[in-house]
Amino acid sequence: MAEGTRTGPAERPGITQEKLPKLSSAEFRAYNSMAEHMEIFHSNFRQTWKMLYGACSSGHRPSNISLRQFLTMGLEFCYHLEMHHSIEENHIFPILAKKMPEFRKELELLTQHKQIHAGLDKFELYLEACKSGQTELRLEEMKSLMNTFGDVLWAHLEDEVRALGADNMRRYWTLDEMRRMPM
Repeated sequence: MAEGTRTGPAERPGITQEKLPKLSSAEFRAYNSMAEHMEIFHSNFRQTWKMLYGACSSGHRPSNISLRQFLTMGLEFCYHLEMHHSIEENHIFPILAKKMPEFRKELELLTQHKQIHAGLDKFELYLEACKSGQTELRLEEMKSLMNTFGDVLWAHLEDEVRALGADNMRRYWTLDEMRRMPM
């Protein structure tokens, strides 16, 4: 995604940017709870990505990780990201989409999921072929596959947490509604 093409709440049509009152600490925690919860998952994805990509960039696996462990970590990254997106798309986004345009199917966050999975699926197939012995692991090839979805993944991890942050959520939801959210 090109720099400057993402839109924040201020640039989205239909979102008024009136000055909202300052939140108490308790109100901020309630409105920010989904962002904090999501950040836990996203931090784990970033950490695993950095380890995998770092190995590809350096041309060497970490010395304390066997080839089998390395491939398993890569495959677990794929499985966890697929499961995370499936839960979001089936249980979280439909609720958010009732009031928040960025969570509707035709808009950016779900479009990012599709772009991520186009590359992630190929990455997963490659790792499975390596683990089964059909293909020998080449870190340059692995890095090339990661590059096909890395930029959109990293943008997505940030965009999603930002969209779930207190400053945005309070524009759409009441405190009572926030307390009833599924996460």
